[in-house]
Amino acid sequence: MRLYTHLHVAVSSRLAELRRDTERGDSPVPTAVIIFGLVTVALAVTGLALAKANDWMNTIPGAPR
Repeated sequence: MRLYTHLHVAVSSRLAELRRDTERGDSPVPTAVIIFGLVTVALAVTGLALAKANDWMNTIPGAPR
């Protein structure tokens, strides 16, 4: 019987905590701005790496162009 009482109290308190109207998390706008910035940086790094690789490949004698 103690187990059921313990589970009932635990579930009840957790549900009460979830029902409270409190501020949870951040708004989606700053998150979207951060993701956009990270994608921009990733594209720049990828473009730089591609340009460096192409330049390096073009310096190899006899490479098809």
